Amino acid sequence: MLLLMSLWLGWCTLHSLLISTCVKRWFDHRGGLWLGLYRLGYVCFSLCTLLPLLWFTATLPQQPFGVPPSWLRGVQWMLLLYALLLFVGGLRVYDLQTFLGLRQWRDYRTGHTSFPPGFRKTGILRYVRHPWYSGGIALLWSLPALTDVTLVTRSILSAYLIVGALLEERKLRKSLGEPYLSYCREVPMLLPWKFGR
Repeated sequence: MLLLMSLWLGWCTLHSLLISTCVKRWFDHRGGLWLGLYRLGYVCFSLCTLLPLLWFTATLPQQPFGVPPSWLRGVQWMLLLYALLLFVGGLRVYDLQTFLGLRQWRDYRTGHTSFPPGFRKTGILRYVRHPWYSGGIALLWSLPALTDVTLVTRSILSAYLIVGALLEERKLRKSLGEPYLSYCREVPMLLPWKFGR
């Protein structure tokens, strides 16, 4: 179990470091091909390191916590629906090509300058500031088969998503200033509890 925890914590730390402001600044300073490939390379590296870790986690011997009561299955289905709504809502407001790094690569190939996406407060972003972080946490706990291994993994990844949202908040507050601070006062970070406003 210690090896599993170490691997997940190592992946989460490396994943966060590679998207940190200082690493991004290093690629910005290099420009050209470096900048064109940065985000795409980050996404590919993240996936290529995540898949073996998921496989390793799935192959470990696991001790189930028993058959969940029927009400817990109902909660899991509600969490899955919530996660789906937030992921779809995020897809409608985020630029997926920029998120994956495809736009930056295309801009480099065509000689255009890449600009970061603008600040938006539409769609799902009117209710929650980080829909994919929130949806990711809900998805983790909506999955069936809670075991000792999945409990450790889900706990680490949930903490990682919360820390990731906080780090993202710090970057956005610094880069966007007062408009984002005002947005923070209006819209919750992870739980969309202000639907009536």
